[in-house]
Amino acid sequence: MNITIPKSTFTFLKKLSANNNREWFTEHKPDFKSIEAEIKKAYHHIDELMNTHDHIDKTKIFRIYRDVRFSKNKTPYKTHFGGSFLRRKPDLRGGYYLHIQPNNESFIATGFWEPNKEDLLRIRKEFEMDDDEIRDILNDKTFKSVWGDMVGDELKTAPKGFDKEHSAIDLIRKKQFIFTKKYTDKEVLSDNFLNEVNDAFIAIRPYFDYMSSVLTTNLNGESLI
Repeated sequence: MNITIPKSTFTFLKKLSANNNREWFTEHKPDFKSIEAEIKKAYHHIDELMNTHDHIDKTKIFRIYRDVRFSKNKTPYKTHFGGSFLRRKPDLRGGYYLHIQPNNESFIATGFWEPNKEDLLRIRKEFEMDDDEIRDILNDKTFKSVWGDMVGDELKTAPKGFDKEHSAIDLIRKKQFIFTKKYTDKEVLSDNFLNEVNDAFIAIRPYFDYMSSVLTTNLNGESLI
């Protein structure tokens, strides 16, 4: 049986967006539970597909309930589904994310959202020493046709200890190393969507292989694990 994202997902999320309160959600909770079950099947199917070519330790599907304690937005429910796919550590680095939201707001994302201080310095030192390999990956036509350009937060100038005139400063000043790919509602509801997500995740592999190698070795290429 072909597993897909049901059309009712977007119908429900649109209604939830217009009625984001506990009374409405409680009344329509049976609808939500039915859709949530189908969404979980989809995420777990992607997990299965990915484990044919990668090592996914854990698939985490985030709850619909919002944590409003520290947010100005006090609406109690998210109006999307999201889930992450975590690679096997310590040898495999990077992560995957799938976001399902109506009105053509769905997307997938991969990369490094919040590298810790040690990993961030190691990545920057690698770029400082030699940026040829990472640029070859980022500029590869096939890779670029799927993922486009790297995005994420970055410093306005050079980080402490790095030359602001360095030829790789555009990479060195980055704080995040992320790629995203958007999808229309029609694409998300298509029969082949989950396979297309898997194919895009396969296409990120040269980048993940490179970054995993960097983050598991020192600047002399000696293993840290």
